[in-house]
Amino acid sequence: MSRYRPQRNYGCRIHDQVSYKGLKTVVLENDLVRISVLVDKGTEIFEYLYKPKDLDFMWLTENGVQNPNEYLPTSPDPVATFVDYYSGGWQEVFPNGGPTSAYLGAQYGQHGEVTHMPWDYEIVRDTEQLVSVRFSVRTKKMPFQLTKMLTLEKGSTSLLIEEQLDNLSEIPLRYMWGQHIAFGKPFLEPGCRITVPDNVKIVTESPESPVSLPGRAKRGVTYDWPFGESATGEKVDFSVLPDKGTQSEMMYVTGFGDQAWYKVENGSLGMGVQVEWDGAEMPYLWYWQEYGATESYPWYGRHYNIGLELFAGYPTRGLEEAVRNNSAGAIGARERKVFRIRTSPYELK
Repeated sequence: MSRYRPQRNYGCRIHDQVSYKGLKTVVLENDLVRISVLVDKGTEIFEYLYKPKDLDFMWLTENGVQNPNEYLPTSPDPVATFVDYYSGGWQEVFPNGGPTSAYLGAQYGQHGEVTHMPWDYEIVRDTEQLVSVRFSVRTKKMPFQLTKMLTLEKGSTSLLIEEQLDNLSEIPLRYMWGQHIAFGKPFLEPGCRITVPDNVKIVTESPESPVSLPGRAKRGVTYDWPFGESATGEKVDFSVLPDKGTQSEMMYVTGFGDQAWYKVENGSLGMGVQVEWDGAEMPYLWYWQEYGATESYPWYGRHYNIGLELFAGYPTRGLEEAVRNNSAGAIGARERKVFRIRTSPYELK
């Protein structure tokens, strides 16, 4: 990367001579938004700031951003290696989603391996009107390469991400691939609304699932969005966020079609965010809800947040189970897959 690249303090711009908590960071910025990416920690997006209202759409946990290189875990826990460093925000998850799992002789911890790996990057375009940065990484346990381009245009709040997945081997492979997007304060609060296309379904875990959360909906049942049913027969509207202290929940929303999208809106703040993506490649939306009722590790009643996470594969029992139920992604020998996602904060009218 040239140290003499032109610098600007107006229009679209990129700051890549940046370190945050000792982690290499790239910041994309225009007149409306600032987006900060931890290159050394899986290209995690820990800031998506809407400047006119000084509103960050990325949730930040009480632990905040931490550098995995500055702490040696005291136990060999495959869940803690993700959770102990989880800062909220937005992670790339690949090739395993959910807890520890095994596939073709490889063992995976919570949410795969690329979330904590350092990625390479290259500034592709750097003009007042548009900036683009390409990130890439090769996985260690399976022969994959992930490449993604982040693009921001002047006068737009939208971040466009264009990804490609390459199978570098001579055999077909399966995978779980996800965008682990979490919302919390200052944007999220009780009464916020989630909107999705018509005719989508809610799929719940069976009560016997080892990761099934107690929740409000009767487990092991499929519902028409947005309503579920409690164990006592009461109707539950999952499109409206409940009061703090409501039981935690994990469910999966599917049936989006090729052009998938969702919106989350906060009427009291007059703000919303829309996420649009390629539903053919990631047909499942994991809907994680943590409203402060979990008093044990790692939340201890401190958080009010949701995750609306796009995924190839479910449920949260990892790649092995996703292969078994045939929800895992599939890629042929030497094949390439492509994926697009656009995220857009907006003011309510």
